[in-house]
Order: sequence, then C-alpha cells, then structure tokens
Amino acid sequence: MSGQSLTDRIAAAQHSMTGSAISKAVCKATTHEVSGPKKKHLDYLIHCTNELNVSIPHLADTLLERTTSNSWIVVFKALITTHHLMMYGNEVTDQSLTAAPSLCPTGYNMSTFIRRYSRYLNEKAMSYRLAAVDFTKMKRGADGVMRTMNTEKLIKTLPIIQNQLDALLDFQPNSNELTNGVINTAFMLLFKDSIRLFAAYNEGVINMLEKYFDMKKNQCKEALEIYKTFLNRMTKLSEFLKVAERVGIDQGDSPDLTQAPSSLLEALEQHLASLEGRKLKDLSTASRSSTLSSAVSSLSSTGISLSRMEDKTEDNRLQQHKVSQTCPHTVDRFAQFIHTTCQNYCRDSTTI
Repeated sequence: MSGQSLTDRIAAAQHSMTGSAISKAVCKATTHEVSGPKKKHLDYLIHCTNELNVSIPHLADTLLERTTSNSWIVVFKALITTHHLMMYGNEVTDQSLTAAPSLCPTGYNMSTFIRRYSRYLNEKAMSYRLAAVDFTKMKRGADGVMRTMNTEKLIKTLPIIQNQLDALLDFQPNSNELTNGVINTAFMLLFKDSIRLFAAYNEGVINMLEKYFDMKKNQCKEALEIYKTFLNRMTKLSEFLKVAERVGIDQGDSPDLTQAPSSLLEALEQHLASLEGRKLKDLSTASRSSTLSSAVSSLSSTGISLSRMEDKTEDNRLQQHKVSQTCPHTVDRFAQFIHTTCQNYCRDSTTI
C-alpha cells in the first residue's frame, strides 16, 4: 500500500480533535506508507523530548500502541521512530516507566527484519542499562571514555559493546531488500550507529592493548579473547559497509578499517603463555614494543577514518538538536521503554 491509508487519516483526525499533538505526530510518523517516517514528524517528536511539559510516558505508550498494529509497516516505523528518538532526542531523567504490556504481533511479511531490528534496539538499551552510557554518544579521542578507562572496567565493558555490535550486524539485508523504503530507513540508522559504535569499540581495544603487558594472567586471558573477537567483528563490519556502498553510500567515503599486524596476535599469545608457564618463543622487549606501537598506530588510523566517515554522514539534526551526554546515575526513559517492549516482542514473535 502506498500513501496514507484511510485508517491513518481517521486516526490523525481523531488525535486532532482530542488535542493530542504528540499522538497525532506519532500516528503520522508511523503511517502505512512504504517509506521511512517523514523528517518533519520526527523533528517535532525530538523537539517534544526537550519540553518540560511533555509526558514522556504518554509518548512511549503511543509508540508502544503502534507496535501492536497488524501492519508490519506500522510496527517497523514505530521501532524506527523510537530508534531515532534514542539517537537524537534529549536525555530524560525523571521517574522510570512502568513495565509495558507484552506484545504478540502475528503474520508480518517482514517479521525477520522486525525481529532483528527489535533485537538490536533491545541490545542498545541493555548496553545502556549495563554500562550507564550510550556508546554511540560517548566522548572519544585520547581523553575519551574508552581510552581512559581502567583495566577492570575495560574488560567488562568491551564484551557489552561486542554484543551490541553483533545484534546490529545481524540485520543483514541485501541490496534488493534495501529498495524497500522502510527497511532502507532502518538500515541507514543502523549504518550511522555502526560507525560510532565501532569507533568506541576500536578505542577500547587500543586502550586494552596498551595495558595488556601489565595485566594479570586472568586479565590477559580475557583480553586475548576480546582481541580475537574484535578482529572477527572488524571483518564483519567491512562486509556490512559494502552493502551500504551498494545502496548509495559513496565508496570513497567508506572508512579504511586497517587491522593491526598479525605479529601482534602472536606477541599477545606468547605473553600469556609465559604467564602460564608454557614455553614458547620469547620476544625481546624491543620487538614487543615495536609490534605494539605498530598495532596502535594501525588502529588509530582506523579511528581517524571512522571519525571522518561520521563527519560526512552526520545527520543535520545533530546541528539542530543538542544531543545530551548520558548521566551515569540514571536510565533513559526511552532505553527502558525499548528494552521492555523489544524484549517482549522478540520473545512473543518467535512463532511468526
């Protein structure tokens, strides 16, 4: 179905009569039209998150209601709208939302993508709850959060980023499927998140490598597994970015994901072996230092490339709307909302 349906028009008219501007905007952002939510409606909802007199629970409940629609388009667009508000909306720190009721949608033609997208938003919210920070908004650079994190916290945090990145990369659309306007809109939001998320991941790994040879044995063992996983995720991200190139992202804008030299992995394994009392070829301090320096330089180049890519693809909304930093002592209402609703959706939709 193309264009707004009669149901959409009636619903919008009803909200106009009741004076609920938020409900009307949510309704218009999540119509049956096979295209992404319109910018003007998203902008209005973002503006609402900055207003003190706006009821965030009402906004969340309205979005939740739209995810119970029998139309996969409406459900998908409700999730896209929520993702957009998580990315660009202001931080909300009032009382927590009450638990949302279970969702039980059935019969979606695009149920696979809805489940995958829901899972990512769920992981994004879970990351927030576990780390008290949005990895896609955190301060980066030499004095950024991941580069200055201590060893113990770093080893706990990097697997959280890995889980979120795994859920993002699992979306896996092909070029033909991305001709669908709704799926394409969701993919572009995921694309932007992937650049920011991997940039934070990359900086955390650089910090970990710089600390590796001073770690305790158990910490080295965990760090080595994290690094091996990182190499695998870098390869998967490269494949994800190739899909983006085929649907409109300029190939010249794609980041250069430069891997550290293979000799680094060998050096890390040899160091752990020495801590465990196993006999392997020993590297001289000078050789180890040179390998580590080369690796950090390569990954730093990747970080610079990711930052350039982010600058080129940055949405104009980031210039129009202030993106607040996460407060470590609170949980964002939208994160709580999407955590509950998407958790229920992923559970209840397994029978689709």
